[in-house]
Amino acid sequence: MPETESAVRVAVTGALGRMGALLASRVIAEEGLTLVGATERHDHPQIAKDVGRLLGLEPCEVSLENDLRNAVISAQVIIDFTQPESALRSAQIAAEFGIALVLGTTGFSDKQRDELYSLIRSVPCVHAPNFAVGVNLMLKLVERTARTLGPDWDVEIVEAHHRQKRDAPSGTALALARAAACGQDSLPEDVVQYGRPRGEALRAAGEIGVHAVRAGQITGEHTVLFAGPNETLRIEHCAQSRELFVDGALLAARWLIGRDPGVYSMFDVLELY
Repeated sequence: MPETESAVRVAVTGALGRMGALLASRVIAEEGLTLVGATERHDHPQIAKDVGRLLGLEPCEVSLENDLRNAVISAQVIIDFTQPESALRSAQIAAEFGIALVLGTTGFSDKQRDELYSLIRSVPCVHAPNFAVGVNLMLKLVERTARTLGPDWDVEIVEAHHRQKRDAPSGTALALARAAACGQDSLPEDVVQYGRPRGEALRAAGEIGVHAVRAGQITGEHTVLFAGPNETLRIEHCAQSRELFVDGALLAARWLIGRDPGVYSMFDVLELY
């Protein structure tokens, strides 16, 4: 899409990856957005080629870079759905250049998360484990349901993703566990059980089970099971295409323009309070 005066200028990291390609393609195509930078790993064979052509689109006059510094010269927002190490680099560059950041990367260690939040406190950033509108509504429903049903109801969370997903459990499953624990007035570190080993598996009081499945090309499925004495309730979300994550990320990118520095969630973007 040709740049207009009011278009949000976006740089996409990992632009030829699974999510990055969808993001870059949509930024190119959508009115009100313009792609001004795109990156891939340092040794990628397509460096310096036109990103539009690489994505099977018309030329967009943006060359694929292997240095984010070169890709953000005119950017207002960086969108990063990569891996923790490269996402930290994006946060560093965002802070250095004063650029807003949409961050969908998960799998950070505690040390990496501390470093991340230290870096991005000076810029507006939406960081979410999942950018799907339905998933964020689900998080609110899970917290409210856990609070309403109380501790006599057992909670189990099952997530399923494609076989190439590196982190487990998913960031969304962890967020759902936090929501359920919050609804029960518990701390996740005190009540969450990740899978169960072979043998003795008797539930502890107030336990929240979290289980990960990796198979095939599953885009993303999350189920929260509430089991009471005489009935069960399931809250489920199934992603049918990665486009729903792109929808949320681009909504967040637009929303960030003009915001004060700080770390925001999709609850802020969607006004889910």
